[in-house]
Amino acid sequence: MQNTDMLKYMIIAICAVFAVIIVAYIILNKKMQKSEYQQIKKLRQGTQSNNFSFEVLYQKLYITYSKIPFLRAYVLKLRRRLEILNVDDEYVTRRDSAKILSIVLLIMIPIMTVSIILTHSNYLTLSIILIFEVFMVDNILDGMVDKMDNSLLKEQLEFFAEIRHAYHEFNMVEEAIYQISQDDEKNISKQGEKIYEVLIANDPETELEKYYDIAPNPYLKEFAGISYLTKEFGDRKVDKSSLYLKNVSNITEEMQIEILKRDKIDYVFQSLSIISIVPVLGLEPLKSWAVGNFSFTETFYRGKAGMITQILVILLTIICYLLLRKVKNNGSTDKTAQNSQNPWQEKVYKNPIGKKIVNLFVPKKGTKDYIKVQKLLKDSASKLKMEWLYVNRITVAVATLLISLFLFVQFHKVAVNWQYTAPTTEHNLITGMTGSEYNDAMALTESDNKFLDMFKSNPKTTVDDIIKAMEKSEDYKDSEDEEIKKAAERVYGKLQVIYQEVLGWFEVLLSIVFMILAYMSPIWLMMFQLKMRMMEMEDEVMQFQTIILMLMRIERVNVEIILEWLERYANIFKEPISRCVNNYESGAWESLEVLRNETNYPLFIRIVESLQAAVEKIPIRDAFDELDSDRDYYQAKRRESNDRLISKKAMIGKVIGFAPMVVMFVGYLIVPLVFIGLKSMSSTTSSIK
Repeated sequence: MQNTDMLKYMIIAICAVFAVIIVAYIILNKKMQKSEYQQIKKLRQGTQSNNFSFEVLYQKLYITYSKIPFLRAYVLKLRRRLEILNVDDEYVTRRDSAKILSIVLLIMIPIMTVSIILTHSNYLTLSIILIFEVFMVDNILDGMVDKMDNSLLKEQLEFFAEIRHAYHEFNMVEEAIYQISQDDEKNISKQGEKIYEVLIANDPETELEKYYDIAPNPYLKEFAGISYLTKEFGDRKVDKSSLYLKNVSNITEEMQIEILKRDKIDYVFQSLSIISIVPVLGLEPLKSWAVGNFSFTETFYRGKAGMITQILVILLTIICYLLLRKVKNNGSTDKTAQNSQNPWQEKVYKNPIGKKIVNLFVPKKGTKDYIKVQKLLKDSASKLKMEWLYVNRITVAVATLLISLFLFVQFHKVAVNWQYTAPTTEHNLITGMTGSEYNDAMALTESDNKFLDMFKSNPKTTVDDIIKAMEKSEDYKDSEDEEIKKAAERVYGKLQVIYQEVLGWFEVLLSIVFMILAYMSPIWLMMFQLKMRMMEMEDEVMQFQTIILMLMRIERVNVEIILEWLERYANIFKEPISRCVNNYESGAWESLEVLRNETNYPLFIRIVESLQAAVEKIPIRDAFDELDSDRDYYQAKRRESNDRLISKKAMIGKVIGFAPMVVMFVGYLIVPLVFIGLKSMSSTTSSIK
C-alpha cells in the first residue's frame, strides 16, 4: 500500500516538474520577443551560427534570472565574486553566473522534489527541510565559485613558469607579462593583462593600489607588487640569480603549499558535508521503515515525542552544517563580497522604532562590555557593525521565541490528533494487527471520537457522564454494563490527555530560555570563528616570513614598506598591524612596541622585534638574515604545520559532521525501539499473569 502511494506521488511530482518546464519554456519564449533579447539578437547578427549555443543560452538565462525576485539575489551575489575573477568582463561574468545558477537549480530541484514526496504528510517537517535546502543553495554556490578560484590558482603556477622563460628572453618585467598574457583562453591571462596595464600606467602606484582591491587572491597581489618594485628600482643578482625570479619562485612555493592545503581540506570535508545533511532526508524513510516492521513504535513516531525528536535532529543538522562551514573555510574572512553599505540590518536600525529598541541592548561606548564585543568583532574578522550585530541578536531571539511557542502549540495538536487517529485496540501492539483487526480498531476509534467531541470542551467531565451518554448512543445500545464502563474509562483516559495538551507555563519558560540562548548564539558563533582563526596563526606568520624574504633584498625597501605589505596580506593580525601603520610616522619604534604588546604569539613577536632592530640598529637584510639561511627549514616546518592543522580540522569536522547521523540512529531509531519494545513486553507479561 505504501509503495503504491509512493509511486503515485512520484508520478505526480514528475508530471509537475514537466509542467513547470513547459510553462517556463513558454514564458521564456515570450520574453525572447522583448527589447533586451532583441538587442542581444541584433548584436549577434553576422557572427552567430545556426547551431545551438550554450553561450547564448546562458546570456538569455542571465536576463531571466535577474528578473525573478528570489533568484535575483543569488545572481547579484555571484556577480560580486565573479567580477573579481573575470576582471570586469561583463560577458563572461554573465555567462558564468547563469551557468553556475543553472547547475545549482538542476541539483536542488530534484532534491526538493524528493523531500516533498517523502515528507508531504508532515507540513512542519517539510517546511523546515525546504528552508534548510534553500540555505544549502548558498553553500553550493560558494563551493562552485571556490572551484573556479582554485582553478585560477592552478593556472597561476603555469603562468609564473612561463614568466620565468619570458623574462630571460626580454629582461623586462612588463614585456614578459604582456607576452604571456596573450592567451585569451585562460582566466589568468586577464589578470596578467590587468597587471601589465598597471605597470605601464602614468601613475602605476595609484593603479596598483586599485588592483590590490580587486585581485582575486593574495599571490597575484604579491606578484603585482614585486613586479612593480622591480620595474621601479630595477633587478639585481643574488647568489648569481635574478632577485625578481627568486621572488617569483617564492610566490610559486607559497601557491603550491596553498593548493595542496586546499585539496586536502576539500577532500576531508567533501564527504562530511553530505554526511551531515543525510539525516534531514533520512528521517521520514527511517520512520516508515520502523513503523512498517515494528508496529509497536507507531505510538512514538506518530505522536508528540517523535515529532520533538524529529525537530531536534533537524536543528542539530542545521547547527552542525553551519559549524562545518566555519571549520572548513580556514578561519579566514568571508570571501563573498557583501553589501556592507545598506544591508537589511542598517534599514532596520534606521527605522526610529527599530533604533530605539536596538539601542536598549547595545552597550554604551567606552564601557567594558562595548570594548569586549568590539574586540570580538575585530578578532573574528566579522564585517558587522556593533548595531548590526545587535539587530541580528534581537531578530534571532524574537524569531526563536515565536518559533518555539509555535512548535509547542503544534506538539500539543499532534498529541491531540493522535488521540483521534490512533487505532483503538486491546491487542498487544508488539504482535501487530491484521487487516481485519486494524479495521475494527479504526471503527472503535471513530466511535470514541464522537464522545471526545461531545465532552472535550468540558474539563469537569466524569466517567459517569460518559457512561450516560454511551447508554443513549446507537453504538452501545446492545452492550452490557461492564463493556460500557470499560469503553467509558477508555474515552475518559483520552479526554484527560486532550485536557492536558495545552500550552503551559513551563513551555513558555522554556521558550524564553531558548530565546536567551538564541540571543547569545551570534556571540558564540563569533567565538567559534575566533578559535578557528587562532589555528591559522602559524600559517599566516610563515606567509609574513615569505613576504619579508622577498622584500628585504630590494633596494630602498624600508620597515614602513614592509609593514604596509604585511597589512595588505594580513588576516588574523590585520587590526594591530593597521594601527601600527597608522601610528608609524609619530614614532616608528614606539608603534612597533605597541604592536608587540598587542599580540601574544611568539613567532609574530619575533618578526616585530626584528623590525624594531631594523628601525634603529641594523639593515633589514641583516635583521632577517635567518629567513634566507633557514629557508628550507621554514618550508618543511610549514608543510608539517599544515598537516597538523588539517588533521585537527578533520578531527573536529568528523565530530561535528557525524553528530546528526549518530543522533538520528540512536535517538530516533534505537532508543524508541528498545524502550517501547521493553515496555510492550512488560505489559504483555503482566497481562499473561
